Amino acid sequence: MEQNAQDYKLIFEKEGVYLHTNAKRSNQDTIPGFIRIVERAGLPALEWSPLEDEGRCAPAVLYAKKDGEGGEEVTNFDPGYEPDWAVISTVKKDREHVPVKDSDQWSFSLPLSELYSLRRARWSLGRNFLVLTSRGGHPLPPLHFHRGGTRELLRSLQRYIILDQSPVDGRLFLAYPHDSGALSQSFDKLQLLDDGGSDLVSRFIQDPYATTFGGFSKVTNFFRAAIRPPDSPFHLRTGQDPSLPSQADDEPGFELITCGVELGPRPNVMRGPPLDKWDVFLDPEGRVKDPEKIKDLVFRGGIKPSLRKEAWKFLLGFYPWNSTAKEREAILQVKTDEYFRMKVQWKSVSEEQEMRNSLLRGYRSLIERDVSRTDRHNTFFSGNDNPGLTLLHDVLMTYCMYNFDLGYVQGMSDLLAPLLFVTQNEVESFWCLTGFMDLLHQNFEESQEAMKQQLLQLSILLKALDPELCDFLDSQDSGSLCFCFRWLLIWFKREFSFEDILILWEVLWTRRPCDNFHLLIACSILQSQRGELIGSDHDFNTILKHINELTMRLDLQTVLRGAEAIYLQLVQCKELPLKVLEVLGLYVPSSSEEESPDSQVSETQRLLSQPEAGAASSRAPGASAAGAAGGPPAPTYP
Repeated sequence: MEQNAQDYKLIFEKEGVYLHTNAKRSNQDTIPGFIRIVERAGLPALEWSPLEDEGRCAPAVLYAKKDGEGGEEVTNFDPGYEPDWAVISTVKKDREHVPVKDSDQWSFSLPLSELYSLRRARWSLGRNFLVLTSRGGHPLPPLHFHRGGTRELLRSLQRYIILDQSPVDGRLFLAYPHDSGALSQSFDKLQLLDDGGSDLVSRFIQDPYATTFGGFSKVTNFFRAAIRPPDSPFHLRTGQDPSLPSQADDEPGFELITCGVELGPRPNVMRGPPLDKWDVFLDPEGRVKDPEKIKDLVFRGGIKPSLRKEAWKFLLGFYPWNSTAKEREAILQVKTDEYFRMKVQWKSVSEEQEMRNSLLRGYRSLIERDVSRTDRHNTFFSGNDNPGLTLLHDVLMTYCMYNFDLGYVQGMSDLLAPLLFVTQNEVESFWCLTGFMDLLHQNFEESQEAMKQQLLQLSILLKALDPELCDFLDSQDSGSLCFCFRWLLIWFKREFSFEDILILWEVLWTRRPCDNFHLLIACSILQSQRGELIGSDHDFNTILKHINELTMRLDLQTVLRGAEAIYLQLVQCKELPLKVLEVLGLYVPSSSEEESPDSQVSETQRLLSQPEAGAASSRAPGASAAGAAGGPPAPTYP
């Protein structure tokens, strides 16, 4: 219907808001459209309408998609190759669209005076959705914000209404108009005030400290929403605007982490030279005399290229640290025999047999495809009929026989290529790969539970370190940090140069200063980009683009210094939340504490001093056990 320009005013508009017509059905209709706040004859209303152009679509996040699954993938990565697990793609799914003529019936216009409540929640992949209920008690179909914008919508709504958090459900917000009568009724509903609500609001605005009294903290969030001028900007430096739905409640398992914890200054960290001597660490029989010293040196500066072939076999468990030179000769012989027995198994399978073994045939197809496009810029794998490509193929096929349940998953070729390049040996690269996969095999499991857990842990760390950055990412529906999926899956293989990856991986293999140091590296990268993100006009798509374009533009030594400095800053804080301590490996909850995840940490020093909490084994290199218990001293450098 044509609208008189004087009677109609557009206040807010967001595209890419999908209406799910039946949230309980797995095959629900998903209709793309616009959400708008408009004024009609001066009266505000919230409206949703479908896209007129049926061909338009919203971006989606792709997780570990196997070959053969639906969806037309569009990749724009140089050099034209990005495997299916790469997470971040723009995908087009025609099944998400229904004909416009069928979707018109779902259009609605709800006067804000009729809005009773708003519930904000989040799917597991990080997209927010809203459920609106009218004063008649009728919920509208869920609105899913595939391109972000929930926070901006709520900001715009607060020009006209107050959002009062429900005392029984932190994700449910009740709507009240901006008028003193409604405000007084709201205070009466809370039954916390003895005198007139409106008078108290006036006195609170004039002198909030004198007016505050015991028990008043229960309605602090309500007051802040009530007294904020409708057009005042939000102050997001605390990481959570009190009048908006709690970020901590969006995901089960999240602990509320705010700026209430003072982390203290971040120390300056220095890197050291690479490990450049090996024989000096061996006794007369060839045993490594001080493995921990070697690990400290490797963590601090990596390994001299000429020593990598030997040192990597210890770091990845091919050789035990306490083995003699003679024992290692025997180990190599046994491992060589075992490798070729497994290799013969797949090489002896005839074409007819393979035609009846779809699993093996699928593994071979994936391997052949990935081998042809893995690190082809490296001379070891470049050109046609390169022996390095044959070795890459054969080792991956043999790994399928070694671990047939897992088999081959895209991304494993990225892990093997540097190992093969350094060892220059088929057998040794295979057993180094098995050691590497002992650390990362859960990343490649079909359930993706390990990856979800790591993204959750990364979010916990980032919330403690930089609530403002978390708040910005969440406002753009990027709070799930799904764009970090590739980083964690193959340990930043695509983000750094080939030579830098050799250094980074050997640093991570030391497991210094904690097992989750790769998450601190991710935090270091994200915080290095906060200036490019916060205050920008980046939305979900442009955040993805910006993160992907960091490839080969990061300075490894700067990132490593930042990650270690973050670790030292965190462990020196005496009041870290339990969840942060767990991620850092400094605390293992008892069964009773697991039942009470909201318990406060008031004895952090005691926790860190307990051996079973991992304080001694997880401290920074050079820090004593006593130092780890009370906050480690500045690390020493070899």
